[in-house]
Amino acid sequence: MIKRVNIIVLDGFGVGETPDAKEYGDEGSNTLKGIYTNTKLNVPNLKKLGLYQIDGIGIQEEETNIIGAYGKAKEQSVGKNSPVGHWEIAGHITKAGFKTYPEAFPTELLEEWKQATGMQGFLCNKVGSGTELLKQYGEEHIKTGYPIVYTSADSVFQIAAHEEVIPVSKLYEICKITRKICDKKEYNIGTVIARPFVGDKADNFVRTYHRKDFESQKFGENMLDIISKEKQVITIGKIEDLFSGRGITKAIHTEGNADGIKRNIEELKKDTEGLIFTNLVDFDMLYGHRNNIQGYAEALEYFDSKLPIIMQNMRDTDILIVTADHGNDPSTPSTDHSREYTPILIYGKQIKEGVNIGTRESYADIAASVLDILGMQMLATGTSFKKEIIKE
Repeated sequence: MIKRVNIIVLDGFGVGETPDAKEYGDEGSNTLKGIYTNTKLNVPNLKKLGLYQIDGIGIQEEETNIIGAYGKAKEQSVGKNSPVGHWEIAGHITKAGFKTYPEAFPTELLEEWKQATGMQGFLCNKVGSGTELLKQYGEEHIKTGYPIVYTSADSVFQIAAHEEVIPVSKLYEICKITRKICDKKEYNIGTVIARPFVGDKADNFVRTYHRKDFESQKFGENMLDIISKEKQVITIGKIEDLFSGRGITKAIHTEGNADGIKRNIEELKKDTEGLIFTNLVDFDMLYGHRNNIQGYAEALEYFDSKLPIIMQNMRDTDILIVTADHGNDPSTPSTDHSREYTPILIYGKQIKEGVNIGTRESYADIAASVLDILGMQMLATGTSFKKEIIKE
């Protein structure tokens, strides 16, 4: 009997474009293959879990000792970002998409925002890469005290501020007010993001791990709600923000992948039952969005090197699921997320080895399987792969 599921989300780790990628401008995106063909990627433990055996992966590298079950999933939700991706992993499919602002925010939205937040002004209001916009507007922000407001291809209202100009606690308060405005029907923005940074001039501005996401709560019942009624739901990384704290019994915030992996191992060592749900953000934040192929490869290799330790600390009644929430191919010109399939790699003493669960029609199959395996109330979404992977 399985008592605990450990889900680790490699943020932005796609494995090939989905059939609807053209609708999102993501034809040709393949995060894994883009990294593999441009570096000397060496991930022997992910390979043993079946990563390169996933259907249509486009990598010809044999592995005779597959120790896990493997497959990939297609996103049914409208969108390609962390909130809708994680919500679908948890069993909620977002049908109506949030509004995006490809020409930047309208005047009426920003006037309402200034009045509500008490800000005398703002800088930027563009669509673009946050790191590049810091270079352009960071010094002016320090001089004026005006926050840097911008968006991207996703439905996001991002607010960047230097930690010594607008303290992090103040920035969070501004974001909470912004969240209420963005919930209005006429604006319908999915995520408000606080983007604190440090540095004293354009060439050394660095965003910090004090980033905080303020999500829309337009998600229905999900596996966190169900599991938390009877067992523990421990979240590591930005998961708490993505679910607005709902259905979570313990939340641990982290400062990057190494910290997240360390915290995951610490929680595995404890006597708990239910769900450990971890997001490793650096793949997306530090490498995908910055088109840093080599950095992404090294981050994958670091995670791969820690997989044996994660496995060693699993009990016979644990299973591990490694997956992702969307793609973010650093080998393409785009610096935005990409509409891709995501991997599903499953390991545990009670998991069949070398089983291909194929292409799943929704990320929600993960939630369906987790609830089925834990013997809990099922949701209306997703199809369980429990019978395919559990040993008799």
